[in-house]
Amino acid sequence: MDLGLKDRVYVVTGATRGLGNATARELLADGAKVVVTGRDEQRAADAAAALGPNAVGVAVDNADAEAPARLIAAAREHFGGFDGILVSVGGPPPGFVADTTDEQWQTSFESVFLGAVRLARAAAEELAPGGVIGFVLSGSVHEPIPGLTISNALRPGLAGFAKSLADELGPRGIRVVGLLPARIDTDRVRELDGLSADPEATRAANEARIPLRRYGSAEEFGRVAAFLLSPAASYLTGIMVPVDGGMRHGF
Repeated sequence: MDLGLKDRVYVVTGATRGLGNATARELLADGAKVVVTGRDEQRAADAAAALGPNAVGVAVDNADAEAPARLIAAAREHFGGFDGILVSVGGPPPGFVADTTDEQWQTSFESVFLGAVRLARAAAEELAPGGVIGFVLSGSVHEPIPGLTISNALRPGLAGFAKSLADELGPRGIRVVGLLPARIDTDRVRELDGLSADPEATRAANEARIPLRRYGSAEEFGRVAAFLLSPAASYLTGIMVPVDGGMRHGF
């Protein structure tokens, strides 16, 4: 299936590894051009070099108020256009209510929530009809995940923002989509499993709750994300798509 991605230009934040990187790979494989970001300049440059000539790396922090303008300018400067953005950011620190500090809450809000809002607003101002704004969220949008209190609070709020944005931008022909990963086999998920006394047992218990009985791969997530960002998904907006092997049992 031709996703219609040839020569389209996307910004993918948090793309030096994990889900953002996997999405960038899939976009590039279908002919797109991608600006990838990370907080560290060398890692952003290395990630872009590994992705090939149609990728460029920019070091930014999503919490930086200047990041949106810099990234959109980079897309136009290097590739002559801007067709969409996928906002992905590393998860906030784990912890229960009593474990989390005001500083952790403030830093996470700036990065996970307000940074994403700023990026989406800036993208909305620049995109033409056919453009798309995507958010990497979490299965916690529908059901809190034990031990991830900050994420449980911020991700559902961002999903609500995305739904409102979809309503506002729809008349302009701009789409807004969200992706809800669960147990995808990334460094982040392995880190969370590693917080338990027996990481292997924790993983086995999680897999037993997934109908497909396994963690997903980053590549599987990336393929779904690339489709949702592509013109092939032109009549999909305001949706939250679980990428979870059936882990969420509700409709």
